[in-house]
Amino acid sequence: MDIIRDTRPEKRKKKLAWSATGIGTLAIAVVGWQLLPSGAPTMDTAMVWSDTVAHGTLIRQVRGPGTLVPEQMRWITALTAGRIEQILSLPGTDVSAGDLIMRLSNPDVDMQLLQAQQQLSAAHASLVQLLTNLRMQELQQRATTATVRADYLEADRTHRINQQLFDENPDLVARADLDRSRESLEALRLRLETEEERLDVIVGTSQEQVSAQEEQITRLADLVRFSQDRIQSMHVTAPVKGVLAPLDIPLQEGQWVQSGQALSRVVVPGRLKAEIRIPQTQAQDVAVGQVAMIDTRTDTIQGRVVRIDPAVRSGTVTIDVALPPDLPPSARPDLSVDGNVIVERLEDVIHMGRPTFGQANQQMSLFKMVEGGRFAERVTVRLGATSLNDVEVREGLRPGDVVILSDMSQWDGFNRIRLRSR
Repeated sequence: MDIIRDTRPEKRKKKLAWSATGIGTLAIAVVGWQLLPSGAPTMDTAMVWSDTVAHGTLIRQVRGPGTLVPEQMRWITALTAGRIEQILSLPGTDVSAGDLIMRLSNPDVDMQLLQAQQQLSAAHASLVQLLTNLRMQELQQRATTATVRADYLEADRTHRINQQLFDENPDLVARADLDRSRESLEALRLRLETEEERLDVIVGTSQEQVSAQEEQITRLADLVRFSQDRIQSMHVTAPVKGVLAPLDIPLQEGQWVQSGQALSRVVVPGRLKAEIRIPQTQAQDVAVGQVAMIDTRTDTIQGRVVRIDPAVRSGTVTIDVALPPDLPPSARPDLSVDGNVIVERLEDVIHMGRPTFGQANQQMSLFKMVEGGRFAERVTVRLGATSLNDVEVREGLRPGDVVILSDMSQWDGFNRIRLRSR
């Protein structure tokens, strides 16, 4: 049997109108339920972190991790490569200047010393031989010069006699003999001048040759001393008085070390400083002279900023904090610490604890507790300067207001919540 459907447009429009009216009424009811106190969502009070707005002094601080390091530290490095034969002092040992720490060995250095000593001995022998040869040359040249001078004087006498006889009576001396005596005298005069000049050269250059050989001996002696110092450096000693500090990679006996490698380090106890790493976004407020509090987990030490690293490394800026000489027993080299630097004191301001997502000079919404803490309403707050755990309030709150500082992002769709106490 066929069922006749009513397809008249008037009835269909009435049904759609009634449906729309029902949906709108339901939506209005839901919104009204959310706005009514009895319809606000409920949250456990134990799940929120709250703070009371106060009026007074706000101390701005920046914080960073750091390490205690000695103010005076001396690295001990290997001057020459070698093998560690014996370690006499371990880290933590008190040492004085000159105390033996370890012994190294290197056969090549010993061989170099022997070769340098051999060269030095050969240079000394060469100097002795040179002095002997120069003296013999000088004596031989002096003898030659003396012989030529005697021949010259004899030739001069002979020529003068022949000249005198020839002048008195030309028949007594032949003209040829007179000329021969004069030529012989001239030849001997030239030879005498040559031999005397040769003697002057020998005497003048002898000292230069001796000086050159002595300089060679000096250089070889320096080489011997250098080799001796290298051997002596393999007996590693403490340069200053202090305490031996450990290395990142400890050394073992029998290990081969290269020239320039760190063997140990000596720190002067009692004089420590803190190296604090401040985030680069907060470092612009740090200045030399500011007070810093160093937390060693068991004690708090007050210091003062003395240096700020101009470079940024791994997103942080390193600052040096000078510490007083009378440090507590908990202060030790390489101890991990936390540093709080007081950058500013703001007097007569309204402040509260720092919200989870609170940033400096930012406008944000918070929940303020009302009706004796049974409800919390959303308010708009403008923040000012921030510190580690506190923030300045410029608008939106008054002293005595209690606000929720924890993350309330799950209630972004509500302006009012109910707080339930267990």
